Amino acid sequence: MVNSGPLIKSTTVLAVRSGGMSAMAGDGQVTLEANRTILKSGAKKVRKIYKGKILAGFAGSVGDALALFDKLERHLEETRGDLQRAAVELAKEWRTDRVLRQLQAMLLCMDRDHILLVSGTGEVIEPDDNVLAIGSGAPYATAAAKALVRHSDLTAGEIARESLKIAASICIYTNENISVEILE
Repeated sequence: MVNSGPLIKSTTVLAVRSGGMSAMAGDGQVTLEANRTILKSGAKKVRKIYKGKILAGFAGSVGDALALFDKLERHLEETRGDLQRAAVELAKEWRTDRVLRQLQAMLLCMDRDHILLVSGTGEVIEPDDNVLAIGSGAPYATAAAKALVRHSDLTAGEIARESLKIAASICIYTNENISVEILE
């Protein structure tokens, strides 16, 4: 096994579609696992890509995720913005390329029609409902978002923000420094 340095554990990123709106939110915490120290509280883990038509967020290594964002954008250009095809092409490349296979990150991507989780093991997963999360606080944010989608009149952006606040109150690797991106 290769020693990749100290384990950095962090993040909750959540994608929600509700009321004709798509939103993705991410917290800002980066934690050094070795001594349970918060290294940064304001990291931005969610961004708009491909002409502002796609939202992408990551959990894991920042450098690795940024390299994957670049590859995803290239595949989006090649497929003229078809997120499903671009995600499948990225997953195939990520799994089969020797260098990419070593990257330690997970991506969450969404457009107006799809929410996709993309991983280095070749996974491209679309949820059965309109909620999906990655990272340490994913189970908490997912549960909160599903409840809010079903039992509130909040917008997708409000659901994403409130769900991450709930996750932050439970998960020590998630904070309340939340950024939200919206596709209308």
